[in-house]
Amino acid sequence: MLPRLISIGGFSIPTYGVLVALGFLAGLTIATRLARRSGIDGEKATNLGVYSALAGLLGAKLLMFLFDWRYFSANPGDIFSLSTLQAAGVFQGGLLLAIAFAFWYIRRAKLPILSTLDAFAPGITLGHAIGRVGCFAAGCCTGTKCDRPWAVTFTDPNSQVPPGHLGVPLHPAQLYESALLLFLFTALYRAWGRPHQPGTIFALYLILSALIRFGVEFFRHHAQELPFGLPLSLTQWIALAILAGGVGMLLRVRGLVLRAPGV
Repeated sequence: MLPRLISIGGFSIPTYGVLVALGFLAGLTIATRLARRSGIDGEKATNLGVYSALAGLLGAKLLMFLFDWRYFSANPGDIFSLSTLQAAGVFQGGLLLAIAFAFWYIRRAKLPILSTLDAFAPGITLGHAIGRVGCFAAGCCTGTKCDRPWAVTFTDPNSQVPPGHLGVPLHPAQLYESALLLFLFTALYRAWGRPHQPGTIFALYLILSALIRFGVEFFRHHAQELPFGLPLSLTQWIALAILAGGVGMLLRVRGLVLRAPGV
């Protein structure tokens, strides 16, 4: 749609990068605000957000390299190319590495684990929703062919659409996911403001965001063959694993409630 926000001669500012930055700032603002309201040190919360975001970027790129290993092993120079730097990567890889780092940092900074994760869940969702609009603008993470009235057609040759998809009506899969994530952000933000057992909000985030990604994947184009002989992408298998982790976390939280004195 609009891969370059501004172009002056050979200089350009990618729309994707701008929206990802805006999503990060919006998400971090929400997260630190909720953290302070939870009695968590604001500076430590900010540091957690910044460092986890960097870990997330690394994880997204690493999983992207793993998914496209055949290509990158044959073209190792492209690993450090500008197009690879601008590529979105695989969100689940970023989420998993960011969570792993967050657990380490939270323990090191002696922050309350479950309350901190709860405070960050709505902000992560909002940032992801805004970032998906950036994907749409760049033409990455495109949908499959679509004959519906709301189909979108990418015509800019600078778009990152897969070969053969330029000028073809496609599902706006990026916007599907963005809209669902905005609904999820609203629900999580409201749920956080109500009395809840620590850990519940983050568990719900894992469960519902995984379900969103699992469903949207059916409308996305996949360059690789689907594994295991089943109509599910690698990203959907990862989403199922995250879903299982979220369900396990929610059951554990409920178990803690059942064992609480007087219950």
